[in-house]
Amino acid sequence: MDKTDFIKQLEAISNSYNLGIPKEAIEKALSFSRFKVYSKGEVLARAGDKTTTAGMVLNGVVRSYYVDKDGNDITQFFATEGSWCIDSGMVGYEEMPANWEAIEDTTVMLFDVKDMKALIMSDERLKTIWIEALEGAMRYKIYRENGFLVETATERYISFRKRYPQYAERIPLRYIATYLGITPESLSRIRSSMKEENT
Repeated sequence: MDKTDFIKQLEAISNSYNLGIPKEAIEKALSFSRFKVYSKGEVLARAGDKTTTAGMVLNGVVRSYYVDKDGNDITQFFATEGSWCIDSGMVGYEEMPANWEAIEDTTVMLFDVKDMKALIMSDERLKTIWIEALEGAMRYKIYRENGFLVETATERYISFRKRYPQYAERIPLRYIATYLGITPESLSRIRSSMKEENT
């Protein structure tokens, strides 16, 4: 893809989220960005890595995950087209708190955190978009916490499918299970039970 193709793709992402990002800002962001294709299973960043670089998913799916003291892999977050990834530096972390992995072949626009934050602060429209993004992240955090506090595992799965229908068919069930805080076997039972109820 050449620069024109990337501009069109970023404009399409902006339009799909009703962001209204100015074309000049897109061109400026491209001037300090690079693009990398990660293969399925490839790690984008590991816990403890420096956070000087962040990214945006252009196509594909990545996930953020922790490994607990018992060696369990726990999914924190999924990112698809138009979502930030490896972005802890954008909110002040100096080191990555979690790992990031491509769960299908994924193209990521990578950029220096300082350059992107300077661009955002230089434009009132971008500042507004940034504030909206931070508010969205806070809503997501509350949604996640509420799910673990008041919903059953089945209710969390139903909520997940409603909230993120684009993920349900693209993500291996073992990752969805750890995102929901249950075992893959429990998720299989939930899915089987739901199918039985619908027949």
